[in-house]
Amino acid sequence: MGVRRAAKGVGDFLIETVGEAVAEVILSLLACALLGCLALIAYLSWSFSPRFTIAGAGLLSFFLAHGAWQTFRTPTKGRRRGLAALTAVGFTVTAMTALFLLLYATGCDCL
Repeated sequence: MGVRRAAKGVGDFLIETVGEAVAEVILSLLACALLGCLALIAYLSWSFSPRFTIAGAGLLSFFLAHGAWQTFRTPTKGRRRGLAALTAVGFTVTAMTALFLLLYATGCDCL
């Protein structure tokens, strides 16, 4: 009876370990692909028009700064509407994407 329980425990541990390793590989590949796509977009944008690239980067920075301000400022009564909600969500999604790339893409050999 004890041997069966021990074997089941070892089997469960091995399945969990292999599952975590596979998930780690998939997340690393996804992060490298995302990083490559971002680099390709920046390259193609710059080759198309450097002025539009700089203007777009400025507008994106302004959008993210407004989102950060909306996210971290003292909340007002009611809920956010319109542009304030859009920029807050945009900032949050960008921050989570940056965190994902920081955690997984820096560990791959694609850099």
